[in-house]
Amino acid sequence: MTTHVHRRLACAGMVILFAIWSGTAESIVPLMNPLGKTASASRFSPLFPYALTQSGAQAFTELHAASVAYVPSRAEMPAPARESPRLQSVLLNNDVFALYGKPGARSMGILGQYGLAEIGPVMDEFVSMYDDANGDRGIIPAFYIIYGTCWPEGEIGILSELVVRQYVEYALERGWYVYLDHQIGKYSVESAVKKLLPWLKYPNVHLALDPEWRTTKPMQEIGSVTGVEINTAQQMMQDYLTEHSLPGRRMLVVHQFKPKMIMNRNAVRSDFDLVQLIHCADGFGSPALKKNTYAINAQATNIPLKSFKLFLKPTIPNAGYDSPLMSPAEVFSLDPRPYLIMYQ
Repeated sequence: MTTHVHRRLACAGMVILFAIWSGTAESIVPLMNPLGKTASASRFSPLFPYALTQSGAQAFTELHAASVAYVPSRAEMPAPARESPRLQSVLLNNDVFALYGKPGARSMGILGQYGLAEIGPVMDEFVSMYDDANGDRGIIPAFYIIYGTCWPEGEIGILSELVVRQYVEYALERGWYVYLDHQIGKYSVESAVKKLLPWLKYPNVHLALDPEWRTTKPMQEIGSVTGVEINTAQQMMQDYLTEHSLPGRRMLVVHQFKPKMIMNRNAVRSDFDLVQLIHCADGFGSPALKKNTYAINAQATNIPLKSFKLFLKPTIPNAGYDSPLMSPAEVFSLDPRPYLIMYQ
């Protein structure tokens, strides 16, 4: 049964049971009501820091923008394989809107700029914009959290368990999703996913991998994963969900703005029963460049569920961002339409 989703899970007569016992979680997932449409909504003027700015941001901006600008012909791309047109679960009738960043790190996105005490009104403004633009479809708000951050030489810094739990439980109470994003660094995809799996015991948690940072030289080169590795990640998720009898299908988001970021992309499967694979068009720049990147991703028809990432104007000098920022109507006019939209 597919339902629309509203902002709050706690409704009259509804009780959410969530218990932690010996490191495991048992949950009862309540049905969620539609997010009502509003006749009017204020427009948010976005002025937030670029999520992954570090020293040397100018050099990385040039690298990132150059990668986005390269648009290979269709003949250069591998033919898709194992196409699956299924739109499963909640995405049949809903879109997901996510705010991206790392809690506690002010230079790393909206979630670093605003704490939990402040984020609600910010989320509401953005959700209202997209709610106005997506017709009669519902909107699910979400946190897109940088869980594993790539450090120099490819080391990974893991966000504290306490912070993650605070955000996950805050979101759970409101009917929001949480995406935990691992940048992999110098390690294997398997090790990254293994670190993420226990969080699937929360029914609102989904996972993400960012191949850009699968490297020992972050801010200097763009990393990559293979189609086989993406399939392995999905199989690990499915096995974990089955072993622990966890409810619902879960999403795995994989980012891409350059062809090399997913090697042998035609080998990627999207037919796992318990995992929805989401293909995110990353990268900042002009609308023309971003649409070109999205068109490249659209050629991967074996990954039918698409996502789109937008970069807000930063407060940090020399960091890249979208100029001009595409409107919600422009985002939903992309072909195929994206089902997950995130703002960095």
